[in-house]
Amino acid sequence: MSEAELTVEVTGAVATVTIHHPARRNAMTPAMWRQLPVLLDGLEADPSVRALVLTGTGGTFCAGADLGDLDELLDAGDHSIAVAAEERLATFAKPTVAAVRGACVGGGCQLAVACDLRFAAEDARFGVPPARLGLVYPAPTTRRLTRLVGPSTAKFLLFTAELIDAERALRVGLVDEVLPADALTARVAAVTAAIVQRSQLSIVAAKEIVDERAGPARVAWWHRKVRDSGEAHEGITAHHERRTPTFTWSPSDGR
Repeated sequence: MSEAELTVEVTGAVATVTIHHPARRNAMTPAMWRQLPVLLDGLEADPSVRALVLTGTGGTFCAGADLGDLDELLDAGDHSIAVAAEERLATFAKPTVAAVRGACVGGGCQLAVACDLRFAAEDARFGVPPARLGLVYPAPTTRRLTRLVGPSTAKFLLFTAELIDAERALRVGLVDEVLPADALTARVAAVTAAIVQRSQLSIVAAKEIVDERAGPARVAWWHRKVRDSGEAHEGITAHHERRTPTFTWSPSDGR
């Protein structure tokens, strides 16, 4: 295994992408930022994958970004490879879950916020450090954080660059659940197991609508797809027959 890379493991219908850079507390290198969209493209196209978990190796999620060449970073602005990777993660068609242990700071927090759900171990710590570094947080990243936690908490994190613990992150809406460290893996597995049994048509449509990426024409398209796909017929029939439905629609079935 390389010293710094993203690894992928697929178990059943769930793909787990692991940030692996233990020498730098899983900091994302430029190569890793470039690698992430490529991995996501492949997993999105794989009909056997119905959900994705993003986590870090060892006891750390991601301690930030390896800043690399400062002039290159400053010149990139909102068009950096980190923002491109974040945007690709945010628009990944299937449900995404961040499983967070330890530090989730800077680029790590950026990735966690781009996921649909965030589950944290009790030892997790979250922070947004640009003000400590004299940088301007990218506008897409700032807006995504603000939508999640609200203007006041976003400003607190951005103005102070302080780390907050998992319990405070839960209170402000930055994470969905906080669990003992030894229970995190099992809880994430249980949630993703439930997700992959549900109608992917319902989930993918809901994700687009919640994220405000579906205009009226797209919503109408989704309603037609419900009628044409047979998903609703299967779900309602299974409900009446008191059995588990077999949903077969996949995002690869034409979008």
